[in-house]
Amino acid sequence: MQGNADNFTVVIFGANSDLAARKLFPSLYELSKWGHLPGEYRIIGVGRSLLTHEEFRHQVHQKLTTLSPETVLDEQHVNKFSSRLFYVSLDLADSEGYHDLYKELMDVSPESGLGEHILYYLSTPPDLAPIIVKNLDLAGLGEQHDSQGGWRKIIVEKPYGTNLQTARQLNSAIGAVFNEERIFRIDHYLGKEPVQNIMVFRFSNGIFEPLWTRHYIANVEITIAEDFGIRDRGAFYDAAGLLRDIIQNHALQLLAAVAMEPPVDLSADSVRDEKAKLLRSIRPFKSFDVEKSVVLGQYEGYRSEKNVAQDSTVETFAAVKFYIDNWRWKDVPFYVKAGKNLSQTMTKIVITFKCPPQNYFGPAESCSYIANQVVFCIQPDETIALRFGAKRPGEAVITDPVYMKFDYKTSFTEAGMTPYHRLLLDAVNGDQMNFIRQDSVEYSWAIIDSIRETVNGMTPETYPIHSNGPESAGSIYS
Repeated sequence: MQGNADNFTVVIFGANSDLAARKLFPSLYELSKWGHLPGEYRIIGVGRSLLTHEEFRHQVHQKLTTLSPETVLDEQHVNKFSSRLFYVSLDLADSEGYHDLYKELMDVSPESGLGEHILYYLSTPPDLAPIIVKNLDLAGLGEQHDSQGGWRKIIVEKPYGTNLQTARQLNSAIGAVFNEERIFRIDHYLGKEPVQNIMVFRFSNGIFEPLWTRHYIANVEITIAEDFGIRDRGAFYDAAGLLRDIIQNHALQLLAAVAMEPPVDLSADSVRDEKAKLLRSIRPFKSFDVEKSVVLGQYEGYRSEKNVAQDSTVETFAAVKFYIDNWRWKDVPFYVKAGKNLSQTMTKIVITFKCPPQNYFGPAESCSYIANQVVFCIQPDETIALRFGAKRPGEAVITDPVYMKFDYKTSFTEAGMTPYHRLLLDAVNGDQMNFIRQDSVEYSWAIIDSIRETVNGMTPETYPIHSNGPESAGSIYS
């Protein structure tokens, strides 16, 4: 996979953020080292701190060495990478400061292309996005100021708003400065190898796609569990909650990947068309659905976390039963469970098939025990497993479930790219397949808004740290 032939500049707003230190700079460094970036490129960090270019380079070097020591063993290349780093100090809300950024961007020879091809990355709180894009436009740095043959693109981190109304406002604000084909809404889950392999698994294997319907599948379960709490994100989390932090983006994107219809082709628009259609087909929630379809929880001690209200009713766990009202999935339940401070960190998708109409082999085991399953494990292991019945050793003919498993690490010798490697390179190359389109963002928020409206006033059930969540979570499976 090769990078774009055009030389370009990456501008990272929030260059002193944790995301930039842990993900962006290590990924850009390795992409450069592996030869995926063009011969000439620049990285301009933007932040409030008053730093010279040299101080910024030293700071990035220190963070690379501390946070990603395994990636920076080649000191010669680290120095070469550092020479591509520059810094502009500005108040993001002050439009006048963007003229300094303009000068830094354009202080290059026209033939280099470094001032014509610009990728903006907003590693900032989402409420700053409209301010940044407006000021970029005022300073002559928006897309409409492209010269012929140049490009200007923007990567936006989640969350994309806090509800449907704010998501539309955010889309409108960014869309006033950048066309949709130049906007890259990033969700790092979509850059993971196992997630990308869901579509390959479905559409390249003739034995599975004919069975991928309500006629053969009993249910689908998606679990996104973390064995840690909110860490230092108290202020954000107590305003957002798990429904908005995890279900709206990661969970619904995984659901869309599993349930989407086959695309017309593998173009970004065709794939994203099918995902949008799927999200639009999810049944809205009504007040009478709550008791059977939604369970919320809050881990013990959450209210004692820093920057969390002592009487907070924000959820740190959610179990939700979705239905998709289309021809393929009518009345098949999709169970989504996600939470903080659970027993383990794990992301997994389990597709459970219907049982044979009659069990000939041994005692009448429950269907949940003997049913065939396809299991996509996304983290911590990256595997795909098929569960099927096999005879237990001995005289009696009794069926036990066994697994055939595919493991990325043992099956492929070459190391795959991390999500940020892949997604940064995709954005440079203009490939939007693994980014979220405006309509999908709004359909997802409409779903979450309908859930939040129905659970308004519901007190989350307290659950012990490192447990499996609230005891009542199992009620959604009935």
